[in-house]
Amino acid sequence: MRVFTLSEMWALLLVSTLPLVTPFYVPGVAPMNFHQNSPVEIKAVKLTSSRTQLPYEYYSLPFCKPDNIVYKAENLGEVLRGDRIVSTLYNVLMNLDKKCEVLCKKPDDPIKLSVDESKLLAERIQEEYYVHLIADNLPVATRLEFYPNKEEGTEEEQRKDTLKDIQFEHGYRLGFTENNKFYLHNHLSFILYYHKEKVEEDVEHNYRVVRFEVMPKSVKLEDIKADERKTCTLPETVAPVPQEIDPTKENRILFTYSVHWEESEVKWASRWDTYLTMSDVQIHWFSIVNSVVVVFFLSGILSMIIIRTLRKDIANYNREDDIEDTMEESGWKNVHGDVFRPPQYPMILSSLLGSGIQLFCMILIVIFVAMLGMLSPSSRGALMTTACFLFMFMGSFFLFPSQLDIVEFIPSLLYFGYTTLMVLSFWLLSGTIGFYAAYVFIRKIYAAVKID
Repeated sequence: MRVFTLSEMWALLLVSTLPLVTPFYVPGVAPMNFHQNSPVEIKAVKLTSSRTQLPYEYYSLPFCKPDNIVYKAENLGEVLRGDRIVSTLYNVLMNLDKKCEVLCKKPDDPIKLSVDESKLLAERIQEEYYVHLIADNLPVATRLEFYPNKEEGTEEEQRKDTLKDIQFEHGYRLGFTENNKFYLHNHLSFILYYHKEKVEEDVEHNYRVVRFEVMPKSVKLEDIKADERKTCTLPETVAPVPQEIDPTKENRILFTYSVHWEESEVKWASRWDTYLTMSDVQIHWFSIVNSVVVVFFLSGILSMIIIRTLRKDIANYNREDDIEDTMEESGWKNVHGDVFRPPQYPMILSSLLGSGIQLFCMILIVIFVAMLGMLSPSSRGALMTTACFLFMFMGSFFLFPSQLDIVEFIPSLLYFGYTTLMVLSFWLLSGTIGFYAAYVFIRKIYAAVKID
């Protein structure tokens, strides 16, 4: 009877587990297939502004709310980014156009904004807030068309004769101001692009969303004609009368939307290319240029001071009339004596050096993981979550060999295993005690409250 060696046993065990291996998608990057008239959920993410840098939740403003607001479970990166992904009332079906539909309320009973709500809405419009929506995890973008080589003539002739520069900006503007008046974008024209997947004959086609655009409009309430089925009609003019928001009184508004589908040759794997090449129009170029100019100016001044000091010292060293003074080292040459001198604050120096190594290793590993395609932009918050985890992990990784004398594999495995068990035990214990303590406290407090 043949006796297997240890290496052969490990190889046999590895081969036996091969049938159990199944492929999987990296979380957040699996394609979603839709069929004809399948619902495509539109979710709201947040409100952002480049002026205040403070994100707000979507329903912090008086938008149309569903009866049951569903919040998406978010990771650490999404929470740190300020994302609060919630459900909306937009009813979008795959490859089914809608000309105009009222979002909520009845046409004869529009939304009534109180004075406080009108004032808050006007403040957000003045602060240039953007609304961010997603469809199939694709963020909404606003198409901007620029005509850089305009010539004299009518606007239609200019559009025909000149090449237009198309850019996109993230989200859509909440509203705009004109002559110290505030106007709200209360109508959204959704333009969604889909790619039809090739399938066998007599099989229903699969559709995949590859782009999500929006064209916001501001339409006055009196110009929106709607029936009892919530189907509406907008004025045919290019520039309708906008919906004004007066912050000093109550306002009546009506939210509407339309949906248009277009087929695209862009495949699902390349649908993020447009968003990754998108130029952010909210970038403060003046502040960036100003900072760069200040850095170059201070660097020039510092370089001039160093050059003048070195020239003066070198001129003194090159004098031949006073050899004794030349032999005595002075000035910047005394720096070589400070190399082995202990620092005045060694703990601060070591802390800064260790934090720098942590940051460098964290950035290096994040870039390597991103190169492998595991940090897809469709996986929202994954980059920030990975960076935070690696920064903490690098701290424990460098602390372990420096403070402990454990160098072998088995003791290290036991150390981390028992540490993990202790952490999980204390986590469950503290969570259980906290829950029951709060439960008993609330029961005791509310049991003593009498309601007439």
